[in-house]
Amino acid sequence: MTWRPYYQGNGERYQGDLPVPPPWRFASTKQSARTFRPPDGLAEAVNAALCLRRPLLLTGAPGTGKSTVATSVAYELDLGDVLHWHVTSRSTLTEALYRYDALGRLDATRHDEPDDIGRFLQLGPLGTALMEQDRPRMLLIDEIDKSDIDLPSDLLNVIESGEFEIPELTRHAQEKVQVRLWDGNTTGTVHRGRVKCTKFPFIVMTNNGERSFPPPFLRRCIRFEMPAPDADSLADIVRAHLGDQLTQQANDLLTEFEHRIGRNESLATDQLLNALHLVIREAASNDEERARLVKLVLRDLSSA
Repeated sequence: MTWRPYYQGNGERYQGDLPVPPPWRFASTKQSARTFRPPDGLAEAVNAALCLRRPLLLTGAPGTGKSTVATSVAYELDLGDVLHWHVTSRSTLTEALYRYDALGRLDATRHDEPDDIGRFLQLGPLGTALMEQDRPRMLLIDEIDKSDIDLPSDLLNVIESGEFEIPELTRHAQEKVQVRLWDGNTTGTVHRGRVKCTKFPFIVMTNNGERSFPPPFLRRCIRFEMPAPDADSLADIVRAHLGDQLTQQANDLLTEFEHRIGRNESLATDQLLNALHLVIREAASNDEERARLVKLVLRDLSSA
């Protein structure tokens, strides 16, 4: 297999098979957990957060594996699928707790449909994590530093109490209402408009270091700094994904990546894996073409 046959820009139709994506591109939870290589000290931080029932705040540059920590922990501790809340500057605490389709309910009423309020409610990722269940859930709050300035403090109140209220249900005549959960079409029962966890969720929050947080927020978290990978950890990660037998070209690329990291260039580990995949699996036809592909993939993340 070579790189050239897929697209050549000459208007000619290509009828052959398209390339198979790298195994990590659509990896299962099991695959991601088994190929993850935690840095020194991370296991202690995870266990401390677990024992104290405190959120784990992971800080580090993009591509250092912060989000993968949640997948790894959820798999090893059998916490089910990761509930993912990706935070932006427009994110609100309410949307993470529940969503209410008021217009949909009004439209149903106009069409004389039964007033089943549960049809128009869905718990968000945080709300689902706080539902009654036999085993804790894993909640990933991704890029908390992108949030509005007040969101971390608002989040603390819910995390501390482990419960919240849905006003639309506290005023409803039914004592028990079935509402949809965030992950799929499953439902859960909300009693008198209140959700209170029985098993406190494991919460991982990621932070790219773009802002500071108030001391009351930080003291309620277990904090861990994800280090930039060194030569040994990079080699472990590469072997976990690509096996022990690497070509000389792959070893040269690994050495080049290590040197660039040492010069404080902003590069992510998955960029290295992608470059290695092109060099090893796709077998560019010559050194010049290979160099262009590597340059294309291994661009510094601090520049556009």
